[in-house]
Amino acid sequence: MNLLGLHHISGITGKIEQNHVFYTQTLGMRLVKKTVNQDDVRAYHLFYADQRGSPGSDVTFFDWAHAAPERFGSHSISRTGLRVASNESIAWWQERLHNAGITTSSLEVRHNRLTLDFADLEGQRLSLIADSSEDNILPWTAHIPAEYSIRGLGAVTLTIPQLRPTAEVLSKVLNMQQIAEYPSPNNSKYGVAVFQMTQGGSNTELHLEIRPDLAPARSGAGGMHHVAFRVANATSHAAWLEHLSAFGIRHSGLIDRFYFKAAYFREPNGILFEISTDDPGFATDESAETLGQRLALPPFLEPKRADIEKHLKPLEF
Repeated sequence: MNLLGLHHISGITGKIEQNHVFYTQTLGMRLVKKTVNQDDVRAYHLFYADQRGSPGSDVTFFDWAHAAPERFGSHSISRTGLRVASNESIAWWQERLHNAGITTSSLEVRHNRLTLDFADLEGQRLSLIADSSEDNILPWTAHIPAEYSIRGLGAVTLTIPQLRPTAEVLSKVLNMQQIAEYPSPNNSKYGVAVFQMTQGGSNTELHLEIRPDLAPARSGAGGMHHVAFRVANATSHAAWLEHLSAFGIRHSGLIDRFYFKAAYFREPNGILFEISTDDPGFATDESAETLGQRLALPPFLEPKRADIEKHLKPLEF
């Protein structure tokens, strides 16, 4: 019983128009779903992904315009990896980001993969990771040539004050294995433990950076809200909820998001985890050709469309 890898990661933006330009035009991802936060329908929820919105390719954002900036610290999702195909792709991206006026780190080999760190316009911490692992991602080539395009999520880094509580949940409950460790890129006094969900590339990994010297983070714009892990379908999802309950893990129970089924729980350091199904996917209510071009609402919100649209600011894209 193994998780299949990373499903999506969701962050907070206070500048939705700039966010859209950065992730679609600068990074070349496709807006595959323009919808609302189902728990706060006054806020947009945008999903950026590959051409078809494949599970494992989604970076999503809640539009909370009045959110204060995130304060970096522990007990948080601190960096999101994005995979590209090769070391040559990393070099191409280093030049592209430089030409766009975006500051990048120096190139670094991290867990045997060439890595380039940078941030979006609100300080959201990102990395490009050279990873040629097999996948089912279909690149979106509207702005970026296919050979350099982002191929979905790579390793997600959690910053926590101590390893053991989170590691026990990852290994004993979520059936992940610790496969490596390396020095922290932010403070070499500390280490990073690499946990893997299943055989595969960096899209199956969580990196746990141990930083007891940091105060807890404050959630906000430019930070991540939660990370989701993949299961195949509703049957697998139900089995995982029973599994969590058997270990005494308090969770949300099944929440049907229409595009996928979800469930939420917090690991011991307070970071929000989600388990999500691969199906039915984003083409459930839109054609593959027109993904992201209209405000999509799940059926249970459709009767409220007029009121929802009245309270949303128009987005010019």
